[in-house]
Amino acid sequence: MASLMENLVQVLDQECTMYEQLLGLSSRKTAIIVSGDLKALAEITDEEQHVIGKIQRLDKQRIVAMENIASVLNMDVNSLKLTDLITILEKRPQDQKNLSIQRDRLKSVTENVRRVNGQNQELLISSLEMVRFEMNIIQASKRAPQTANYSRALDTTGDCLGYTSGGFDAKQ
Repeated sequence: MASLMENLVQVLDQECTMYEQLLGLSSRKTAIIVSGDLKALAEITDEEQHVIGKIQRLDKQRIVAMENIASVLNMDVNSLKLTDLITILEKRPQDQKNLSIQRDRLKSVTENVRRVNGQNQELLISSLEMVRFEMNIIQASKRAPQTANYSRALDTTGDCLGYTSGGFDAKQ
C-alpha cells in the first residue's frame, strides 16, 4: 500500500508540474492574443498541445494508480475520490499530508488554468467580433449607392455607381 501511495503522490506531483507549465503558456498566450501575433499564437498553441499530451498520459497513470489502490482497499474505483482517500489515511499521517498537499496544489493550478483559458477565450471572441466588424466596414465601403434606374417592372435595376463586380480589370 505504501508504494501505491508513493506512486500516486509522484504522479500527482508530475501532473501538477505539467499544469503549471500549461498555466505559464496560457498566461503568455494572453499577451500574444492581445498583440495579434498569429505566428506566435500558432507556436504557443503547439507547445500547449505538447504539454496537454503529457498531462493526458499522466492522467492515465493516475487512474491506474487509483484503480490499484481501490482494489487493495476493496472499494469501487468509480466512487473513490482523492478526498475519500485522504480521509481513509488517518492512521498514516505522512501519506495523508503528502496526498493532501498534492490534491490542493492540483486543484489550485487547474482552477488558475481554467480562469486564464476563460480570459483567453473571451479575448479571442472579441478579436473575432472585431474582424467581422472590420470586414463589414470593408464590404460596405466597396459598395456604392444604387442608381435610381427603374426597370419595366417599376423596381430599381440594382445598378451601382462606379462599381464593378470584382475581378481583374486588364484595361487599367
